[in-house]
Amino acid sequence: MTVINPIIEQPTTPSSTYVLLHDVSWEQLEQLDVTLAGTGARLTYLDGILEIMSPLSDDHEDSKKTLAMLLEAYMRIKNIRFYGRGSATLGGSQNRGRREPDESYNLETKKPIPDLILEITVTSGGINKLEIYKRLDVPEVWYWEDGLVSVYSLQAGAYQKVTKSVLLPDLDLELIARYSRMADQYDAISEFSQIIAAKGGAN
Repeated sequence: MTVINPIIEQPTTPSSTYVLLHDVSWEQLEQLDVTLAGTGARLTYLDGILEIMSPLSDDHEDSKKTLAMLLEAYMRIKNIRFYGRGSATLGGSQNRGRREPDESYNLETKKPIPDLILEITVTSGGINKLEIYKRLDVPEVWYWEDGLVSVYSLQAGAYQKVTKSVLLPDLDLELIARYSRMADQYDAISEFSQIIAAKGGAN
């Protein structure tokens, strides 16, 4: 298992769609939030560092929605109660961090903090979102990048990269990743649902 904990991730792709500002106070963050409202820019903040991300691309939104629909289809077929929380802003001045996840969920019951967060990575680098989520005690974070799904589980105060979800241990991550790569979203959800139902449906 791999431990991930840096504040700033090193980019692995040459192009970027974000800028980083240093020594930004929480009050300045709030002012920028108002100034940039309606532009589609996304703000991520951690320990005085502000990441301003340009509006999300169609590829990002398509991948996010497909993965979310696959996950939701799985949980419905398995009769796992869940509550979608979307991209509601998490964190605050007391945590010195703030982030809007791509998608987030509570399992079984509604809670103030998501149990599971989905992040779609199109351009690497910038603030390490896991550090923000660790401070909020988010149990599990999934990263989708280039059609592959990586799962990070919060264990003993640090995120560990694991080979299967702790929250959904029966879910085949390679299967859901494969269907997330399908060109046709409707067909992907339909075929994936049929496979899960054929494997037994509800636990």
